[in-house]
Amino acid sequence: MTRNRRHGWLACVLCIATGLAQAQDVAIVGARVVPAPDAEVIASGTVVVRDGRIVAVGPSNRIDVPDGIDVIDGNGTTLLAGFWNSHVHFLTPDMREPAAIPPDALDASLNSMLTRWGFTTVFDISSIGGAAAAMRARIETGEIRGPDILYVDTPFFPEGGTPSYVRDLFEEMQAPSAEVATADEARARAAAQLAAGANGVKLFAGAILGGALDVLPMDVEVARAIVEEAHRAGKPAFAHPTNVAGLEVSLASGVDILAHTTPVSGPWDEALVQRLREAGMALTPTLTLFDHELRRENAPQEVIDRFLGAATQQVRVFHAAGGDILFGTDVDFIQQYDTRLEFELLQASGLDWRAILATLTTTPARRFGQGDRKGRIAEGLQADLVLLDGDPADDVAAFSRVRQVLRAGKVLHRAEGGAP
Repeated sequence: MTRNRRHGWLACVLCIATGLAQAQDVAIVGARVVPAPDAEVIASGTVVVRDGRIVAVGPSNRIDVPDGIDVIDGNGTTLLAGFWNSHVHFLTPDMREPAAIPPDALDASLNSMLTRWGFTTVFDISSIGGAAAAMRARIETGEIRGPDILYVDTPFFPEGGTPSYVRDLFEEMQAPSAEVATADEARARAAAQLAAGANGVKLFAGAILGGALDVLPMDVEVARAIVEEAHRAGKPAFAHPTNVAGLEVSLASGVDILAHTTPVSGPWDEALVQRLREAGMALTPTLTLFDHELRRENAPQEVIDRFLGAATQQVRVFHAAGGDILFGTDVDFIQQYDTRLEFELLQASGLDWRAILATLTTTPARRFGQGDRKGRIAEGLQADLVLLDGDPADDVAAFSRVRQVLRAGKVLHRAEGGAP
């Protein structure tokens, strides 16, 4: 597969005034507040934020708004906890070398790709050359606005298994090979990346090569060495499975999270789903990816329908079995930033609006060890908040109609015409 890395329309993105980067003491009043996916909805609620944390939440007629703080009129909106995107990348030229990009330009890129869609925390599950770490450092110093970033650093490919669609990118960046030949080699690199700050690892259990070989599975002992090193550090292991052979490598090696479904393998049967559940795996569907890439390659509609049919069936049976599902879009591998289609495809896979909200909030916060400070609207938690136009209970596309986004009380995005 080829990659389209052009971002010509970024110049049209609304830039946020510098003052908005400061943490605010603010009250959001009159919104429909959904404190958590399993919580009772507050029809007209107020949430008060001080020093980056939530200090009060409840019905508006029971919450006193302190004098002297900003008030956001939430009438007609829905207020949710900040969204997680558990499958992103920083691969395009204006993302993969963040230290070289002026702050205003990087702000615009991050806003158009992530924050204007409600994402206050993201997990980069493979970039090259330390891009995610450099991006996180600029955000943490306050130089630029952006989400909290977790990352895995360089991925692990099987020996002779650099995927066909990233070979040109590795050559263009003059990056060292990410292939690993032995368990010792894999273990050493995993340990080094985790010690340097990576929040997990990502291995290609099934690497797409193209040609006669098609998909190359990773040696199980190599995969197991990578996963064991991550678990030794208390960090998760992601896998790109591709097909049934890749699923078997993921199961045998103890992987925690499947980065994609495997539509090429057809429907998942009950026995396979049970094995995935018994292994405690989570799934990031990335359904938009398949639609986007097949359409870009001008695939016939019947091929698109077959792939999406298999992918949505896999999500449906995994969800029905009680599996953890994480929202993720593979954004910046694909340049389709709009999240609406992913929400609609998740709904078509049998998830109602509350289940979708869990994929965006409580499930990733719990899976990645941050459930005590993120994922819900509750007193004492970090003030990561998303204000939507409309109600996702009526229309799941409302999840993509983002009016305003706060991370730790700082405004990351405000739609044009939105309340201050």
